[in-house]
Amino acid sequence: MAATSEHTVLQFVAPSSTASGTTSVLTARIHPLVIFNVCDCFVRRPDSAERVIGTLLGSILPDGTVDIRNSYAVPHNESSDQVAVDIDYHHNMLASHLKVNPKEIIVGWYSTGAGVNGGSALIHDFYAREVTNPIHLTVDTGFTNGEGTIKAFVSSNLSLGDRQLAAQFQEIPVDLRMVEAERVGFDVLKATAVDKLPNDLEGMELTMERLLTLIDDVYKYVDSVVEGQKSPDNNIGRIIADAVASLPKLPPQVFDNLVNDSLQDQLLLLYLSSITRTQLSLAEKLNTAAQML
Repeated sequence: MAATSEHTVLQFVAPSSTASGTTSVLTARIHPLVIFNVCDCFVRRPDSAERVIGTLLGSILPDGTVDIRNSYAVPHNESSDQVAVDIDYHHNMLASHLKVNPKEIIVGWYSTGAGVNGGSALIHDFYAREVTNPIHLTVDTGFTNGEGTIKAFVSSNLSLGDRQLAAQFQEIPVDLRMVEAERVGFDVLKATAVDKLPNDLEGMELTMERLLTLIDDVYKYVDSVVEGQKSPDNNIGRIIADAVASLPKLPPQVFDNLVNDSLQDQLLLLYLSSITRTQLSLAEKLNTAAQML
């Protein structure tokens, strides 16, 4: 975007290219460990701190996608007009992480809260000196919209000639990658209030309900394409075909028997674990009573 006159040029400077040669970051791919680390650091923050910040570690894929796999908190003090970051702590933690995971690099930084503020530009400028075109990840630990919203941004500079005036944060797509067990835990964490953690049977029930919902969505999509209400998408068609091809070719009765046998095994494990807990509790009480005598 540019506004030109005879003597003045006001323009946005796009983010610089990455090492792989791409001109912009396409997607931020986030592993759930990063979100859990951010939430844990927020819970353990000092009473005077309104938010926590930290460094994001990962790698940049050939297509420009930033794969965020790890993170660590960085102490800082923040006021309305200035931000102080513990740079020595940041560098020491980075050196420790590189000893364990030498292939991981700094890809950006995170902060808790609903979005960016004035201090975010100063912190982002610091990380821009550490890595080219850093990602800024925000996690809404205050549940402003009823859940923990996760967003990612890149920064563009607003310049007047050779003079930089301001920084503009542009939101980019977020791809949260997790297996089913991690998704169950994430769904529990992003709720505003949780009475208790789901047990194995409750987790299985939630998973089956989600699966039935996805199957129903696929049915509706296929029907709408067949009836001409939606234009077909080859990529979605391949994904559906791969999912159907992965199903075992078994008669319905045999498949039901397999599911029932697996369910019975789960119930047996729950029963055995309950007996074990009861025996351990009884042994502890008997040992306490023997010591008192």
